[in-house]
Amino acid sequence: MVFLIAELGVNWDGDYDLAKKMMLSAKTLGFNAVKFQAFNEDTLGNHPQLDRLMKSAITEENVQQIDKIANDVGIEWFCTPMYPEAVSFLNPFVTRFKIREIDGRALLRNQKTPLIEAIINTEKEIFVSSEKSPESCKYYHNPNIKWLYCIPKYPCSLGEINFKEISKFHGFSNHCPEITAPLTAVNLGIDIIEVHVTEDKAKEYFDNNVSFDFSELKILITEIRKINKNN
Repeated sequence: MVFLIAELGVNWDGDYDLAKKMMLSAKTLGFNAVKFQAFNEDTLGNHPQLDRLMKSAITEENVQQIDKIANDVGIEWFCTPMYPEAVSFLNPFVTRFKIREIDGRALLRNQKTPLIEAIINTEKEIFVSSEKSPESCKYYHNPNIKWLYCIPKYPCSLGEINFKEISKFHGFSNHCPEITAPLTAVNLGIDIIEVHVTEDKAKEYFDNNVSFDFSELKILITEIRKINKNN
């Protein structure tokens, strides 16, 4: 069965009631886990909506509340840390980590940044987004590391995805607004699918241009399970 990840990312907008609602919807549809992001002001730089974005970051101050909501809902949650210190406060609460594409480039070069080293030292499972094939990386056969094919463009078009490369990866991290993209990945044998989700496309959530709403996700997951059943 495909492992399904609902990327809440910044689309929960710092609203804990909305986060719970999205987690409940994700669980009902059959997602295996939801994912958040841990960033700080240094990570974001001079973003014009810095204050609003920071409300949706997982921090040392809100990590227990997010963990409690996930436990109450009964769904796994994990996170993409974007600075080394985040790994320490996340580690007691998560069973795996995600490394975003821009940070994973060092891993592809067989280098360990302080962030990557902190994550690897937890000895937990790691999902790494990458546009380039990880086959030449010394960590390619590390059983704790799962590589997700990802086009780091928000959004990317269906034509920008090179599905011929996908066999070199364990999973697919989607930034394409067409459900054809993750469905094609599953048809090609991918075991992990990560998609951005939104509660309402009519609202101005940050990642709506790469996100599916829950009516679209219901169709997507129904089709994925049909593929699983027939394979």
